[in-house]
Amino acid sequence: MTTSRLDRLLANLGYGTRREVQQMVHAGAVTLDGAPVADAGLRLALSEDVHGRLRVGGAALDPLPGMALMLHKPLGVTCSHKEAGELVYDLLPPRWRARDPVLSTIGRLDKETTGLLLLTDDGALLHKVISPKRHVPKRYLATLARPLEGGEGVRFASGELRLEGEDRPLTPAVLEPLSPTTARLTVTEGRYHQVRRMFAAVGNHVESLHRERIGALDLPSDLAPGEHRLLKAADVAALFETTGAA
Repeated sequence: MTTSRLDRLLANLGYGTRREVQQMVHAGAVTLDGAPVADAGLRLALSEDVHGRLRVGGAALDPLPGMALMLHKPLGVTCSHKEAGELVYDLLPPRWRARDPVLSTIGRLDKETTGLLLLTDDGALLHKVISPKRHVPKRYLATLARPLEGGEGVRFASGELRLEGEDRPLTPAVLEPLSPTTARLTVTEGRYHQVRRMFAAVGNHVESLHRERIGALDLPSDLAPGEHRLLKAADVAALFETTGAA
C-alpha cells in the first residue's frame, strides 16, 4: 500500500507549504484517530479509511490524490485556470487550487454552455475519458433559434458531415428532436464548439446548450448550478458505459 509523510501529503493537498504544515502539527491542529499528531514526518498508509481518521483544524481530510468530481457548471463561468472572469475553479474549495497533482477539467464546456462537467487530478482517468479511441458519448440539450427542418438527424448520423474549416468528417451523432426548437444531441467526439458548429452547418443557431450526460453518468437533478459532488467508483465506471446514452 502506498504511504506518504504527513507533511508532504498535506502540502500536496493544498493545506500549505511543508513548513506551514509542520507548524500546524506543532500547534496540535492535526489529529489522527482523535489524538494530536506529534510528528509531521509520520508516515501514513494512504488507505481508504484515512479520510475519516485524519482531521485538520477539526475538519475531515480533503480527498486523497486520485479524486474525481462532477460539477454543475453555471452559465458564464469559464473552464480555465487563468482567463479573466469567473472560473469553474472559483466554485470549489480555494485550497483545491493548490493541490499537486493539479485538479483539471476533463474536457471543457464553453462559457455559455451549462451542465455536467468532470474534474480530476488523475491524469490517466482524464486521458481515458477524452481519448478519441474510447468514443465516450456526451449528450446535450440544445435550444435552437429556428425550427428543425427534419433532415438534420440523417445528416448528423451519416458520418459525412464536415464542420466549417475542417476536412475530416464527424463521427455519426444521434439527434433526438423534442420540439420544433429543442433537441438532444449525443456525440462521441470533443471538437471545438462541436455541437454549436454542427447546428450551424445545417443552417441553425444554438441559443442555449446544456450537457446532461457523459457515458451513462447523468447530471443529478438535485445538484444545483455551481455545486459539486465527488464521484464514487460506480460513477467513474458509468462514464464508460453506453447503455441508454443516446
